Amino acid sequence: MKMSKHYPWIVVALLWGVAMLNYMDRQMISTMRPSMQVDIAELQQAANFGRLMAVFLWIYGAMSVFAGIIADRFNRKWIIISSLFIWSAVTFAMGYATSFEQLYTLRALMGFSEALYIPAGLALIADLHTDRTRSLAVGIHMSGIYVGQALGGFGSTVSKMYSWQHTFMLFGFIGMAYSVLLILFLRDVRQVKSLPREAPSPGGVFSGLFSLLRAFPFWIIVIYFAVPSLPGWAIKNWAPTLISQNLGIDMASAGPIATVSISISSLLGVLVGGILSDRWVQRNIRGRIFIGAIGLLMTIPAMLLMGYGVTLFHVLTAAFLFGFGFGMFDTNNMPILCQFVRPDSRATAYGFLNTIGIFSGALITDYLGKSTDAGNLGKDFAMLGLVVLVAVALQLAFLRPRAAA
Repeated sequence: MKMSKHYPWIVVALLWGVAMLNYMDRQMISTMRPSMQVDIAELQQAANFGRLMAVFLWIYGAMSVFAGIIADRFNRKWIIISSLFIWSAVTFAMGYATSFEQLYTLRALMGFSEALYIPAGLALIADLHTDRTRSLAVGIHMSGIYVGQALGGFGSTVSKMYSWQHTFMLFGFIGMAYSVLLILFLRDVRQVKSLPREAPSPGGVFSGLFSLLRAFPFWIIVIYFAVPSLPGWAIKNWAPTLISQNLGIDMASAGPIATVSISISSLLGVLVGGILSDRWVQRNIRGRIFIGAIGLLMTIPAMLLMGYGVTLFHVLTAAFLFGFGFGMFDTNNMPILCQFVRPDSRATAYGFLNTIGIFSGALITDYLGKSTDAGNLGKDFAMLGLVVLVAVALQLAFLRPRAAA
């Protein structure tokens, strides 16, 4: 079946919807705690809520490296569709949960199923787009994540209007229906022309991963990817709680303020960062790296303001700086990876990066749950801004690609 010149962008549009559902389904629980703790008493303790959020990350992270290997070896269309349908069914089932143990198990299953999507989806987009459009294509796709994150912030609002059970059922049903649309229109297209002649013959299941781990630049990319995951996941899972505390407002208001403001600015960041990166890399092979560094630097003052800000102006300023900067960073991760990794190992590489990043997120999510109970959430938020400097310094010092794509 001949591919039309528009199909690469059709795929971006189709996967935008998957990315949106991916983050909406996982994120909305972060603002629904007040409603859920009425029926599930264990959620009244922030540490237990931290455990619930962290188990998703631990399972998601452990599965991500295998998800990347699977995506490089099997049909990515069916991996994406299966992932979407299963996590949507899990979301639907969460509406029937009556105990903390049931929620905990379902969050673990969600982490397993959602992990399959990102390596396969981003690798498919990277194969369909050249260095002239790759960052923008990834950026548009990532904007779906931020829209999903924003919509997830309204979980508490919807649950107040109806119930938290019906909220899970509604969004779970939407995801299962969307998977049928993908069956009709999505297909896998792999890039093979750019494979180097010295490409090794396929070996064991982990041969591609072992090859990556022997390359020094890949370890710099790992650190560059993992360190920003600490403030990134802190914002996703604990910003609504922090804003509620600092501004003295309820979670139904704090949730949308946090997720919508950060998501809108992130959406702008991925689009602006994607366009600038695609243009800069045509003139300077390190253009994508410079855009990523600029984005990360913007998140440092954001974390300080988020940690200590006590006015709506402080919160919104922090949200804009963090969202816009993180978006510029986010839209260039796969395109930077493409400058160092062969096409047939990109999903494996991204899956490994996801594993390291998610494990970092699980640690910080669990830690901040205890920090909330101890009354130190704002201070610990501010401290996270400092670790980003390490990632930026290493990135600028050591990442020197030899090709634009």
